Amino acid sequence: MASHNYQAGPFLEQIVTPEDLREKFTEDQLPQVADELRQYIVDVISEIGNSHFGASLGVVELSVALHYVFETPKDQLVWDVGHQAYGHKILTGRRDRFHTNRLKGGISGFPKRSESEYDTFGVGHSSTSISAALGMAVANRYKGETTRQHVAIIGDGAMTAGLAFEGMNHAGFEKDANLLVILNDNCMSIDPNVGALKEYLTDITTSHTYNKVKDEVWKLLGKVSKFGPDAQTIASKVSNALKGTLLKQSNLFESLNFRYFGPVDGHDVVGLAKVLADLKDIPGPKILHCITRKGAGYKFSEEGNPTKWHAPGVFNKETGEIVKIVPKSPQPPKYQDVFGHTIVELAEKNEKIMGVTPAMPSGCSLNIMMAAMPERSFDVGIAEQHAVTFSAGLATQGLVPFCNIYSSFMQRAFDQVLHDVALQNLNVVFCLDRGGLVGADGATHHGAYDLAYMRCIPNMVVSAPMNEEELRNLMYTAQLKDQGPFSIRYPRGNGVMTDWKTPLKEIKIGEGRKVTNGEDVAILTIGHPGNFAQEAISELATIGISVAHYDMRFVKPIDEVMLHEVFTKFKRVITVEDGCLMGGFGSAVIEFMVDQKYQAELVRLGIPDEYVHHGTQEELWADCGFDKNSIVQTVSKMFGKEVGHSDAQKVG
Repeated sequence: MASHNYQAGPFLEQIVTPEDLREKFTEDQLPQVADELRQYIVDVISEIGNSHFGASLGVVELSVALHYVFETPKDQLVWDVGHQAYGHKILTGRRDRFHTNRLKGGISGFPKRSESEYDTFGVGHSSTSISAALGMAVANRYKGETTRQHVAIIGDGAMTAGLAFEGMNHAGFEKDANLLVILNDNCMSIDPNVGALKEYLTDITTSHTYNKVKDEVWKLLGKVSKFGPDAQTIASKVSNALKGTLLKQSNLFESLNFRYFGPVDGHDVVGLAKVLADLKDIPGPKILHCITRKGAGYKFSEEGNPTKWHAPGVFNKETGEIVKIVPKSPQPPKYQDVFGHTIVELAEKNEKIMGVTPAMPSGCSLNIMMAAMPERSFDVGIAEQHAVTFSAGLATQGLVPFCNIYSSFMQRAFDQVLHDVALQNLNVVFCLDRGGLVGADGATHHGAYDLAYMRCIPNMVVSAPMNEEELRNLMYTAQLKDQGPFSIRYPRGNGVMTDWKTPLKEIKIGEGRKVTNGEDVAILTIGHPGNFAQEAISELATIGISVAHYDMRFVKPIDEVMLHEVFTKFKRVITVEDGCLMGGFGSAVIEFMVDQKYQAELVRLGIPDEYVHHGTQEELWADCGFDKNSIVQTVSKMFGKEVGHSDAQKVG
């Protein structure tokens, strides 16, 4: 890994741990610490790219204030999602390694318990912080460690998930737990935040009358000493009355037994430090509402498209120009864009088609349909369970919802898929983006398990296209008639066809296709890794090995006619999948072989039974042993032949 020498400012250079921050600097010096921290993030991320950006800039002051006021790591911070934790990482002993962020062998892009004692809870999926921090608070109360503080920092977008509300509902019951929830309200998740909660927070933050009167009342109470011990009670009553009268609604958080404070300026680091110090002395569950700006402090991210600056890649920090590598020849499209254009094409012909996504319209390209057909496409916020059951409700009325969720996030709604969709045999089409190894996001985001967990569900069709044409045809097939639940998974990144807008054709459900004839060995693939097999077959031909390649297309129902052909003809069989080997596609082939009493030398290539960490997709495919070179090595070993590639390094 290349070495870099990024220059920290004079204050930041003195901070190796948060203890340095607390011992070496006064409150008045915190603004300069924050400025230097922000500049360091800009300096590093602009050069290495491959990282999130806007969210961490938005909480620079909050990161500094939290580590200044709280005695971390004794006091425990839980960063929701993790996109916002770069400042936290730099302040907690990882500044010199920050340039390795999200690179193979480098630090994780998300908080990770095995990486640092300051990362109290591993995150990557949203909305887990409140429940986790409450669990820590209750555990430490049980152990008698009642002075420890527990802080959950959660974005406004993450508050829409049911898990966040479940955590708050329980926390309100644990009245003596030391829990502070900080709501980082920047009106953004990755795409603009949506829903009633967003409107509610907007009402609070934009009610000038409420905020003006609230500030005046608090100042007055601070001056009137005769209230004595009852001042806090009176202040609370006055505050509640203000919220009810001026906002014309009760306070959502206080209805859950949280003490609500705010909104406060999330970019006033000195003010934040004072407020946080005060809140430490108030027992029970509390919520501090901070107003921040995503990308704050860097002109181009503040003024530009927030979605674009969520993870901009390499950019010129002086001009804000994002560096784009222009290919010399036309490139295949991203699978997500093929989905986005194809669903519009299908919806123009079938008025029953609807589009649904939980807060990822840009990431999955449903934004194309949202622009063309806003009345038929829905961003439901970070709420995967709701997305699935909402889709089930649409399907009961004869509509055909295409529910697009990242494979890794789909796990969060497994029960809804099982009971609300499949048990009722409803025609919901699950388009699982980011199936397989996704790269730099690492273990929390790899779509390793969908083939296995979808395969075990009755009534479910489980499919994966090898290329863009097959993706289009599977989408076309899924909406032709009442097919029941239908899963189509495809990877992150580009396909293989530059001329991909092919005529739509129906595929017989459960029918694979033979791509290449051969005599010596059969390779069975599912999805995009079929392209790795094609590359390997060309190389194997140079050493005299003839390979038959079967693109199975469906894991369930699996093409039994084709499998009878394979096991009748071949004694050497290899399966390849970009999914977990435990219970996945290869397991389905083995089950058929055993049930039908065939015997063959069968090798399964795919993701091993362990968590795979971050790196490029190409690096991880090789590590897991199912890239082109790994396939060549596996086949050549079967025949005792050597080729010019070293064995793929296994994960572990």
